[in-house]
Amino acid sequence: MTVFEATTGHGETPPADSVAPRDSTADAPTSVTRLNATIRDFIARWNTVWVEGEITSWNVRAGNVFARLKDTRSDAQISIRVWSSVRGRIPSDIGIGDHVVVAVKADYFVKAGDFSFAVSAMKHVGLGDQLERLERLRVQLRQEGLFDPARKSRLPFLPHVIGLVTGERSDAEKDVHRNAELRWPQVRFRTEYAAVQGDRCVPDTLAALAKLDADPDVDVIIIARGGGDPQTLLGFSDERLVRAVAAASTPVVSAIGHENDHPLLDDAADLRASTPTDAAKRVVPDVGEQRALIAQLRSRATTRLTQRLTHDIAQLEQLRSRPVLRSPDPLIDGRAQELWLQLSRGRDAVTRQLDAAGRRTSELRASLRALSPAATLARGYAIAHLEGGVILRDAADAPAGSALTITVDRGSVAARSEGEIPESA
Repeated sequence: MTVFEATTGHGETPPADSVAPRDSTADAPTSVTRLNATIRDFIARWNTVWVEGEITSWNVRAGNVFARLKDTRSDAQISIRVWSSVRGRIPSDIGIGDHVVVAVKADYFVKAGDFSFAVSAMKHVGLGDQLERLERLRVQLRQEGLFDPARKSRLPFLPHVIGLVTGERSDAEKDVHRNAELRWPQVRFRTEYAAVQGDRCVPDTLAALAKLDADPDVDVIIIARGGGDPQTLLGFSDERLVRAVAAASTPVVSAIGHENDHPLLDDAADLRASTPTDAAKRVVPDVGEQRALIAQLRSRATTRLTQRLTHDIAQLEQLRSRPVLRSPDPLIDGRAQELWLQLSRGRDAVTRQLDAAGRRTSELRASLRALSPAATLARGYAIAHLEGGVILRDAADAPAGSALTITVDRGSVAARSEGEIPESA
């Protein structure tokens, strides 16, 4: 505690630091330092207070957090500070929009006259048991494979019709429509409205999802909701809804809350978008980017084709400039001479083979003629045949009266055997 001592003489105005705020007058005012110190000493006697509210700002600087806590039923706010030594003891997922209970102790900075509250503990309102159950459910569903990336479907490049499940006349609906139409003006939507918090949230969302999933024209489904505290987002961690999204045949995009919000629906969906705006940007391509890409590809194709044609023309000109193509007559004449020589050699070889074959044939003919029975008959001999064409070689084989056929050089005659002629005759 700061001690202020008076150093005045009799009848003199006391120094401001020596005047207590409660004793100050127009003639004897207190100092700012004495006032701030008095306020600090008074506040230091306050005990720790548990206060409930909604976080409206959350700024991290040098490991410390400077935030504001707003009353949930009015506009009243307080400034809170979370020192780096305390941050490790509070939930890491706390952020703007969260409904929390905070243990605070008043703190007054004398030098700046700044009044705030130092945080010693902080937790979500009424979410302890629920968050614990959700974490157990998250582990169970992950073990069942519902969050497996291999199970997720790939979004179409350009959906013709986008199914949208969101609250009626909600900012999320406007954000999705506006950003999607800015990127691709011809995009079409089929919207099914559902309660995005409360008891009707899960059944309404399930019905809307089933209707859009059964529509063959819908290429992708977006489930969108704006930000809120974890309590209002609990419906999107319902096991029935998570299993329905995992079983849907149409790709599903989860766009629930802000970047820090993470319901179980995000894990089961085929794509998790940080916000409804982000969902619109990730579901449809940007027409300007696609046109620029097409122009770039056309330019690259034109350049490559031009280079290829230029290269081929240069090669063709190089080939045409060669002597053999510029004046091919000598080459043809040389080949013609070679062809004529080969033809002459072939003709001579065939002629020699034919002559040799002719001589061989004449020799064989003469040999055959010399050995032929016809040559013997021409010299005056005859051949006797018995019936059946058997040649008669022994007179004993032709008894008297046997029919004979006598073949001579020019024809044959029929005769009859008179029997064997005696040797004496």
